[in-house]
This record gives sequence, structure tokens and C-alpha cells, in this order.
Amino acid sequence: MFRKILPIFIVAVLAGLSPLFANNVKTPVKKAPAPAVLRATPAQEEAARYISQYLLENHYRKVAVGDSLSREVFSRYMDNLDGSRSYFMAGEVEHLRNAYGNRIDDDFLSGKPTSGFAIYNRFLKRAYEKMRYMRAAADTVKFNFAAPETLAVQRKDDPWPRTRGELTSLWRKELKYQWLNLKYSGESPKTIRTTLAKSFTSRMNLLRRQKPEDAFHAYTYALTTSFDPHTDYFSPDEYENFQIDMSRSLEGIGAKLQTESEYTIVNEVIPGGPAYRSNLLKKGDKIIGVGQGRITEIVDVVGWRINDVVKLIRGKKGTVVRIKILPASQAGRGPAKVIMLTRDKVDLEEQAAHKTIIQQNGKKIGVITIPSFYLDFEAQKQNDGSYNSTSRDVARILGELSAAAVDGVVIDLRDNGGGSLEEAVNVTGLFITTGPVVQISNSTGGKMVLRDEDRQMAYPGPLVVLVNRYSASASEIFAAAIQDYGRGVVVGERTFGKGTVQSIINLQRPYSLFPRQPNLGQMKLTIAKFYRISGESTQHKGVVPDITIPSLIDASAIGEDTYTSSLPWSTVTRTLYRPVDDVMAPDILLLRQKFQSRALANRRYQSYLSDLATLNRIRKKKSVSLKESTFRVETEKIKQIEKLWATDGGEEQDAKKAPQPPLKQTDVVLNEAAAITTDLAVLEAAKSQTIVRRAAVVPAGVLLLKK
Repeated sequence: MFRKILPIFIVAVLAGLSPLFANNVKTPVKKAPAPAVLRATPAQEEAARYISQYLLENHYRKVAVGDSLSREVFSRYMDNLDGSRSYFMAGEVEHLRNAYGNRIDDDFLSGKPTSGFAIYNRFLKRAYEKMRYMRAAADTVKFNFAAPETLAVQRKDDPWPRTRGELTSLWRKELKYQWLNLKYSGESPKTIRTTLAKSFTSRMNLLRRQKPEDAFHAYTYALTTSFDPHTDYFSPDEYENFQIDMSRSLEGIGAKLQTESEYTIVNEVIPGGPAYRSNLLKKGDKIIGVGQGRITEIVDVVGWRINDVVKLIRGKKGTVVRIKILPASQAGRGPAKVIMLTRDKVDLEEQAAHKTIIQQNGKKIGVITIPSFYLDFEAQKQNDGSYNSTSRDVARILGELSAAAVDGVVIDLRDNGGGSLEEAVNVTGLFITTGPVVQISNSTGGKMVLRDEDRQMAYPGPLVVLVNRYSASASEIFAAAIQDYGRGVVVGERTFGKGTVQSIINLQRPYSLFPRQPNLGQMKLTIAKFYRISGESTQHKGVVPDITIPSLIDASAIGEDTYTSSLPWSTVTRTLYRPVDDVMAPDILLLRQKFQSRALANRRYQSYLSDLATLNRIRKKKSVSLKESTFRVETEKIKQIEKLWATDGGEEQDAKKAPQPPLKQTDVVLNEAAAITTDLAVLEAAKSQTIVRRAAVVPAGVLLLKK
């Protein structure tokens, strides 16, 4: 689902780098020795040829190979390497553009990574020069924290510095920002300087230890993601980690990681794992440090290869790991925080769908939380009658809720990143009699329709589907089908918008006289798109809710539409289906009016909206204040808002204590969704009474025609 950018040491800005002179104190710049020049290995050159072949022949998007593609790859590559605009100067970027900007397409067709390695080697020189400079400055720099300075935290659209003076001024501000972050993360003034020095020394060592794999990965990532953001190349070592993530069997914290810029990012918090149970680690959090046990020193991992970070985080069941993160909800602002988790295996039972019942204005509303669409494929293959699946669990829960005489049901798909397509279809089938659920279109125009063939409806009552920006893929298929059939009301915020299908392809020689030669890696390749039964794509736009309830997620930074190379929204022919029309346009309008009227009178919800507006105002600022008093106020405000509206009611959790489920009474969004379900139950009851009254005076044949 989500992006994977590689170990490329971008800004220092959010995790700590930068340096320089302040208060007229200058650190002399020494000439930095160049790191070793990296060259592609024969295996990498061969892999590059296969990558080119598969992209041209098998990718869903048919891209014309020419200078325009070359310039696009070059720009993406430079953004990945120096998105902070803090390594290269404008003149050097122009020189690289003239030298390689129109050559990458030729390299691509010939399967050679020559230009990619040349650019990466130049980047290594500049990165090492900056780290040496910052390491020296960290020992002597002094700051005036009362000065009204700011630092731009989103610089990808800004020009590169024109002069050395502009570049070093940027470094000084970065260091000042990092200093403030450390101070408000709990570091004492005495330890800040030491922490920064260690950080810069570590990055210098990392740059010295760069391998051809790092350059090859950086280049191929820029190349593959120019076709779409979910296409990627895995080296043999990386694919091993990818397989472990997919099997979810290794002991650890239960999270899938990726690299973006120089950071390790949480790509997915796996339901049933320690991170999920703790509710402390969220999708999009940046991992900047890892410590073993409760008291050992936390190691700075900014700029590390993802494989090395994964090795630090994994460990034996029952052991403790401390993880230092920059929370995604802070949008790159504010201090880091340390969370403590006890390693364990993913518990399949804990990732299963589960229920709660909420009392709402005299009505009982059943809530079914589905963390992912799961299916035990192996047990299903072996005809094991008790295999785990989402649809089996949800069917059982619906029976229990019916026995409890609930008045309506909420299907909570927040943070559900997808899973089994088969299960998305089967769960949809629990709420309709029979019919199509999703269309799949391949690159040649072929189309397949997946249907629910079971004519049984497990639950015919009032239905609300709750989604947020992290609801993706299979979640979007389910929500879209319920919406298109008019079977229920979709509530929350616009979903992620991932409407593409990927396949894993082994880069293997068709035959070889030397079968023991190392394999060339694998590609994750986009081969198809999902379409709703209405003919509209879920790609890029996602599913737009019937009634909007915003969350604390930074929607401007999450979603398919935030990727510059994502496939566009499109349509295909509508498939034949009969809408249920339990919920029609006039019903949605009435429910929306009731929600808005109730929300205006709900002081708690209005307080939530006010805090969210404050948080969004802070997020939207292109620059962060380096004046300590302003920095402190914004930092404390962010922490206060998150703590107040967190569904677990707190930030820290002891690794030895049993994790507690979210307290539903603090979940303001879920409470509003339950209230909408109550409104829907009342509305449907009134409609049923109207039909009954009409049936008393209207001939049965006429009534059947109306139905």
C-alpha cells in the first residue's frame, strides 16, 4: 500500500542534523575526503535489465520512454536524495541535470544504472561534507533562542541554495531546530551537545560504509516509482524481510517498516501485534532511535539501512525494546517521544474482528471492529472446517448482536489497510442477497467481476460503515459496495485511495548453466486496477463518505493523492446490479442534517473540532518557529490535543502491564457514528411503518410493483 523511499540522507530537519555558526562564532570548514566511489556489480547490471523489461512489458501504465521520462526520473531522484534542499547548491543541480537529465532513458532502455550511480556518488560527497561540517559545529555553536527566526520544514518545492552562505545559514537553523527538539524531548542542556555530536559522527560512519546496493536501491526506486508509487524492486536480502512481514510470524513488535528519505517509517501496525495492542505506535511515525531493554542507551538509527533497523527491533518473545519516534500526528513538528514495547508474536485471535455494544439515546448499537481482512489460506486449502476468516467471524458476531437485539450496526474499518480480496467480497455478501462486489481491469483492457453468490443475508438491519484516511484497498472495496448498493451509510473521512493491484515477480534467469548463482531479487509490480460496481475507480479519490467526521490524521500527508506518480482516477462500464436502496439520497440528506444539528449542540464534539482546527493550523504552517517561547507553546499544544483525544486515554504504557483496549467513551468519532446509526434505525423504522400502513389499503400486486 504505501511508499518506500530508501536510505537517502535527506534533511536533518526532523531528526537531527545541521550545524554552524551563531553569535559570530564560526566553525572553519575543512575539506571533506570523498567516500569511496561506488560502482554497480555485474548482478546489479543484470537486475537493471530485467527491471526495465518488466516495467515496459508488464506494468499497468504504458509509459513512453524518452527525454520526458528521463527528466521525471531525474527530478524524483534528486527530490529523494535532497528533498530538504540542504546538500546540493543550485549550480551543481543544474550541472547534474545537464549531464544526466536526458540520459536516464537511454540507460533505462539498455538496462544500465550508470547515471544513477554517478549522481549518487556526487551526493555522497556532499552529504559527507555536510556531516563533517555539522559535527565540528556541534561542539562550539551557541544560539540566541529569543531571536524571531523560522525554519521551512517543507522545502521540496523551494529552490536549492544559490551560495555557500545560504547553505550554511540553512544548516545553522536546522541545528537550532534539532536542539529545541532534544530539549523538549527531555534532554538536559548538558547532554544535548553530546547527543548531537554522536548523531553526526554516526552519520559520517554510515556514509563511509555505503555499498553499491545503497546506490542501486536509490536509483531503482526513483525509476520504478516514476511508473507508480507501489512498484518497487527488492534485493534478495530485502525480499526476505518482505516475506517475513507478509507472513507476520517473526517475533518482534508487529509492524511493517519502510524507508522514506533518511528515516525508517511505520508503514503498517499489524493487528494482533504488540504495537497494535499498545496503541502507542501509529502508521507514519518516524523511528529515529532503538534501545534494548529498559535502560540501555538508545541508538540513533537515522540514515540506517532498513534491514539494520529491523534487526535491532526484532528479538525474542518477552524482551523489551524502546523506540524513539517522531509522531506522524505532529506533522514533523515538536519533540520525539520514547515508547516501550514487549516483543511478541502476532496473535491471530487478537487481530480478529470483535464487537462492543454502545447505548445511544435508548438504542443499542453494535460495533464490529475489523482490523484487517484476514484469511488462513493454508487451512482453507486443506479443507479445515474451522479455519480463520473475517467473513466467518463477522457472521458469528452478527448472530450474537441479533440475539442481543441491537437496533443497528457500525462496521468500524478505521486504520484497516486491507488484506484478502476474497474476504472483502465475502463480508460484503453478509449484507446483500447476491450480486457483484468489485471489478478488476488489467493493462490490456480485460475485466473480471467478483461476485457474492450466496443468497443469504446475515444482517438486513440499519448499517453504518466507519472509515478514515488509513482505510485502504479491501476496506475501500467493502465500503464502496455498501455505498453503491444503498445498503448503508458511509461515515468518517475520505479513504486512502489505493485502487491498484500488485504482483510479486522473481527476477530469475530463464535458464542458467550455473544454477547456484545468486538470485537477482524481486519486483512488486502494479498490474491491475480495482473499480466499483458503479464503474468508478477507488484509485486516487478513495471512497467519499456520505457524512464527514474528521479524525486527527493529517489528511494532507496521507493518501494516494499525495504521491506524484499515482495512477489517475478513471471509470469503466458499470456492471449490472440491482441497488438495495435501503438508504437513498433523501435519507442521506436527512441524516446529515440531523448530525449537523446534533453536532452544533454537542459541546464535546465542538471542542474536538476546535482542537483539530488548531492542530491543522499548526500543520499547515510551512515554517516552524525557532523562537523558544513560540516553539514551546506549539509543542505543548500538540501534545495536549493528542493526549486529550487519544482513544487509549494516555501516552505511556509499561511493557509488563497487560495492554488495555481503547476506551470507547473517549472515542468521539465512534460515538458520533453510533448516533448516526441511531438516527438511521429510527428512520428505517418509520419507513417500515409507512409501508405497513400502505399495505393495508393498497392491493398486493401494486405493492410488489413499487418494491
